[in-house]
Amino acid sequence: MAPKSSPPLPNSSQKTKQQTISSFFTSKPTQSAPNPSAPAPAPAAPIETNDSHELVRNLTSDEEDSHVAPRASASRRKRVVEDGDYEEEEVAPAPKRARSITSHDAGERRHQQSVAERPLLGQASAAGLNAGKSEKLSDRTSKYIFSSSPVAVDDENLDEEDRVATQKENQRLHEKFVQKLGRPDSFAELRRKNKIISEEKAGGEDDAEEEEEDEAPKPTKGRKGAATKKAGSKLTPMEKQYLDIKRKHLDAVIVMEVGYKFKFFGEDARIASKELGIVCIPGKYRYDEHPSEAHYDRFASASFPVHRLQVHVKRLVQANHKVGVVRQIETAALKAAGDNRNTPFVRKLTNLYTKGTYVDDIEGLEGGGPDAPQSTGYLLCLTETNAKGWGTDEKVHVGMLAVQPATGDIIYDDFEDGFMRSEIETRLLHIAPTEFLIVGDLSKATDKLIQHLSASKTNVFGDKSRVERVEKPKTMASQAYSHISNFYADKMKPSGNTADSEKQGALLDKVHQLSEHVTICLSAMITHLTEYGLEHVFDLTRYFQPFSARSYMLLNGNTLTSLEIYQNQTDCNEKGSLFWTMDRTKTRFGKRLLRKWVGRPLIDKARLEERMAAVEELKEREHTIPVDKLKFLINKIRTDLEKVLIRIYYKKCSRPELLSALQTLQAIASEYSSVKEPNDAGFTSSLLNESIAAIPVIEQPVTAFLEQINAKAAREDDKYSFFREEHEAEVISDYKLGIAAVEDELNTYRKDAAAKLGKPKVDYVTVGGIEYLIEVRKKSPEEKKVPASWQQISATKAVARFHTPEVKKMIQERDQHKESLAAACDAAYHSFLDSIASIYQQLRDCVSSLATLDVLLSLAELASQPGYVKPTFASDIQLSITEARHPMVEQLLLDAYVPNDISLAHSPPDPRALLITGPNMGGKSSYVRSIALIAIMGQIGSYVPATSARLGLLDAVFTRMGAQDNMLKGESTFMVELSETAAILKTATPRSLVILDELGRGTSTFDGVAIAEAVLDYVVRELQCLTLFITHYQHLARVKERFDGELRNVHMRFEERGEDGKEVVFLYEVAEGTSLRSYGLNVARLARVPEAVIEVAGVKSRELEEGMARCRVGNLSRMVKGLLESGDEGSEVLDKVIAGIEQL
Repeated sequence: MAPKSSPPLPNSSQKTKQQTISSFFTSKPTQSAPNPSAPAPAPAAPIETNDSHELVRNLTSDEEDSHVAPRASASRRKRVVEDGDYEEEEVAPAPKRARSITSHDAGERRHQQSVAERPLLGQASAAGLNAGKSEKLSDRTSKYIFSSSPVAVDDENLDEEDRVATQKENQRLHEKFVQKLGRPDSFAELRRKNKIISEEKAGGEDDAEEEEEDEAPKPTKGRKGAATKKAGSKLTPMEKQYLDIKRKHLDAVIVMEVGYKFKFFGEDARIASKELGIVCIPGKYRYDEHPSEAHYDRFASASFPVHRLQVHVKRLVQANHKVGVVRQIETAALKAAGDNRNTPFVRKLTNLYTKGTYVDDIEGLEGGGPDAPQSTGYLLCLTETNAKGWGTDEKVHVGMLAVQPATGDIIYDDFEDGFMRSEIETRLLHIAPTEFLIVGDLSKATDKLIQHLSASKTNVFGDKSRVERVEKPKTMASQAYSHISNFYADKMKPSGNTADSEKQGALLDKVHQLSEHVTICLSAMITHLTEYGLEHVFDLTRYFQPFSARSYMLLNGNTLTSLEIYQNQTDCNEKGSLFWTMDRTKTRFGKRLLRKWVGRPLIDKARLEERMAAVEELKEREHTIPVDKLKFLINKIRTDLEKVLIRIYYKKCSRPELLSALQTLQAIASEYSSVKEPNDAGFTSSLLNESIAAIPVIEQPVTAFLEQINAKAAREDDKYSFFREEHEAEVISDYKLGIAAVEDELNTYRKDAAAKLGKPKVDYVTVGGIEYLIEVRKKSPEEKKVPASWQQISATKAVARFHTPEVKKMIQERDQHKESLAAACDAAYHSFLDSIASIYQQLRDCVSSLATLDVLLSLAELASQPGYVKPTFASDIQLSITEARHPMVEQLLLDAYVPNDISLAHSPPDPRALLITGPNMGGKSSYVRSIALIAIMGQIGSYVPATSARLGLLDAVFTRMGAQDNMLKGESTFMVELSETAAILKTATPRSLVILDELGRGTSTFDGVAIAEAVLDYVVRELQCLTLFITHYQHLARVKERFDGELRNVHMRFEERGEDGKEVVFLYEVAEGTSLRSYGLNVARLARVPEAVIEVAGVKSRELEEGMARCRVGNLSRMVKGLLESGDEGSEVLDKVIAGIEQL
């Protein structure tokens, strides 16, 4: 009982009690709050608030509980005798709790005093307000009452050091209290929750003190117990289940099935609320039990009904989130009959979705609108290493694999790329992936390119792309080879069929022939897609296609952008692009095929002419029966058959969807059932005949599948009656018989129930979805005969409804049969999908043929437009077009488009290159674009907007147009310009068309002219490709003299009108010769630059022109003087003089 050992005990007691402050943040109906009218507790230590909270709860207890007090008091007395002074110190704080509630004025004063004055505060209170109460205190009770003025014994024993420690502890607790409950609205909240204090205050202070004396320990124990219990059960079993799944998929937004709703928890709820516009109920947002969220006792949550799952998942996926769907995988009835009836429902992650792997888009299976997103649904995997011999990342070796999970198409490539990364950019713009999978580290240049192309919603893909990264260990190549070998070895199950084993052998050979980089990408992609359950797409190796097969014209990234092949440059939409102009397709899969054709024009003359003959035949026989029949069948297709087939392959296809697809295929196949071989199709074009002949092949298997299906049940998505009775599995029939037997027993049982109630008969009723209820009218003789074993389920004023024990047992048995039946029906349906997937190849070939027919009909419809002509193809390299028009501008312009001619060839008299000059806005760029677009359209197999066109087959179209910098790569406008030019000079061949627009304008005049002249000379002399060179440097017109007809000068015609030629009229016609002025001031006037600025610019322009003219005249005079004085070099000087006079 050393005096110095006892003072710290109240501190430890206070610490223990401090933990229960969290109870203020939890609304509990049995607990009350401090006096709402008294702000006293605000600055006080938390212990005061807690104890006052407990006291008020005691004050509000009913009179009938008062017998508890003596028992508590007796136990307290016994403890005091045993513990002596040690216990005295522990229980001393009791009176202060009473005073903290009942003494309003003292509380206010305490609130105003500083922390430093705290030791004197208690003395003032005791001497003032509580003076009268001391008479009631006995020696025994004084031990249990806390006072800021300690009992004399304690005062003697406490030394200065302990007092300071107590003050510090009180100060710390006070600060903690203010932090928790010191907000302006803290007591307003408590006042709203608890209104009982003001009522009890009238009961008198004496009674409060007495009750506090006797009963204070009981609530303290109870409170501690409650706090402990709460701390121990912070997470419900379902929340623990959720956290287990979430911790394995921290990068995904998890949506969990809970009863008839899907729910989000924590941070996922906040994301869902923002993206979906649904309510988020506040709570814990973090998953790590952080102290900052200790005042919450549950997770934040958001929910939506079960039937809206795909709608909301699609919106989250489009917002670039990875979404995981967690479902209940056991049902209520089977759980009730099982051993785990008291545990939560078993749930597991059944689906993962991202933008590239989302194949459950049922809405997208219908025909798409005109504003369908640009992205193609490709998931692209990329890996790179430094090229051999290069220590820097200036030259890299790249492996690439792109998969379209929705259709099963796979594109791969392996190539080297320079420091501009133009090869990667070309492939990305062609493929337009929705998602990237990066294996290992990329070089800075490649990384910046991918960031630039995927970062914004207005990028070239038409939508924001998702980027994921995986590590690349040093042994990745050998691991990848082993992984792929094992993956395909598992697929090659031994079978007696020799043809199958040969096919499987060829499949493995094809995969093993892939390069090391592509193998790494394939392995990474298989691993990645396994998480989403889509790895089966790699079984379809028939659809592996190399990107860089040289059977197509090369359109690089710059060309796709400059010529607006897939989207316009104004707002990055499809409208105004070449693809938009040519698209007249009726089906989704036809549109996808046309997009491929537009990006890959043919260079094989035989295939091109075959395609052109098919388009011509469809155009010429437009209103004949075969063509009309074909159009009618294509127009009837409302389903995206290509996507449905791959969903059947993945076993994700719904029953109505499957019925629709099979019926569509059957309807089309039956129309051509008479076609046994291509010649029976009724067309002369071999392409049309072969496409039609591939359709009826599937009629027999598709009809056999439809024979097994009950159409009405499939339309209504009724799994129980999906199969017709004769094709139903035996196990399904057994369960159905079991259900019928139980229902028959239930029907028979009505007689027994009627007998018990003394009625002639009883009928079951169904109310609120609860079946087999027996109704008994109230206040009737039957009511008295209801056995106690019958369970009342519901009632109204007139009737009560019961379940008997026998009925409950039979209903439970029936529910178990029903759920077993549901599982059996799902298993039978998946088996049915497997049997359809076994002929996937035939079905896919049929759909590919339909897509080809759709695209050919689209091209034929385009060809029927006025002013379109069938191009002819030459074996030599030439472009000879009469009255060429721009295909997109022509459709968008209200006015008539001015056509122009062009004739370029490798053989005289036609030039190989044109140097085009003319005023600003004179139509130079539009002219060269129209030529390039006509060449591309011709090689796609389309008619072209011209009067006549003779085209040589080009292997590539290169463009260098427009001015833009690339801040991400740290490149200026001029650097970008020259880098693109360098790439063209390295890759162009004599069969290429090169367009260079205003090269050299990004630097000083002399440097720009010098570079432009050197490039023009190199292109015409060395590369010898077809060239269209636009410039404002009139000086370049002299380059023509170096060549013998290989370069020709042309200009865009215009007329000068008004005073001093201020008004310029553009004629948009191409004519021979050179334009000597660019008329930039005229454009300034059209742009509404202030007139004062234009006048000053006009004066300066004239001064510069006159100055240049004087210089030239001065040079000429010196040359003439030299000519007169010289002897031998006279002829050379004379030539220069003549050239100078011509320039003047």
